[in-house]
Amino acid sequence: MSEPLARQENFYVFWETIKKKKRLIMKKTFILVTTVLASVFATNTGFAQNDELVRVYRWYNPNDQNYVTVAEGEYQDGQMLNWNWKEKTMMFAAYRNPGPGRVAVNSWYNPDTKDYVSISEDEFSDDQMIKMGYTNKHIQFYALTGRGANTVTVYRWYVPKNHDWVTIPEEGNTDAYYKKGFRKKSFQYFGIARGADAQIYNQL
Repeated sequence: MSEPLARQENFYVFWETIKKKKRLIMKKTFILVTTVLASVFATNTGFAQNDELVRVYRWYNPNDQNYVTVAEGEYQDGQMLNWNWKEKTMMFAAYRNPGPGRVAVNSWYNPDTKDYVSISEDEFSDDQMIKMGYTNKHIQFYALTGRGANTVTVYRWYVPKNHDWVTIPEEGNTDAYYKKGFRKKSFQYFGIARGADAQIYNQL
């Protein structure tokens, strides 16, 4: 083979090697970028789903011997403690925003009995609540109206001794409430079940 042809062939091999490396680098770069974008999308989706949910807690006031249902972010924990509310306990999760299959849950206050109660829109009308002496209505969260795979049934119980309505998810042996003076069990809505490891019923 003549020297010019040999040089040409060597250049061709060299150039093909460069193109192969370039294609390999581009392929790896594409895979890396795709993986990063997929990760970012999944993370953002997860954040959006988490931001849509809100934890719902129960607090207890030892002075008035009353319970109150409070959504996460509704009040600061420091405020609740200053108002002498204790024993913060997560009950279930709900939604921040309205949507299909959801019902608004509002907080009401009765200044005569010092009772705070959380009532869904389809339990009582505003007129009924006002006639019962309740005021200061404000939205707390949106609960599910239908049962699902990861839901818990939520009931409202009445404590005649303190004229107190208490929101309680149906977990464990709730019949024990009758022995503690709880009465008038009434269905409210469905919540999103919390972890099964959190025991709340011994606190009532």
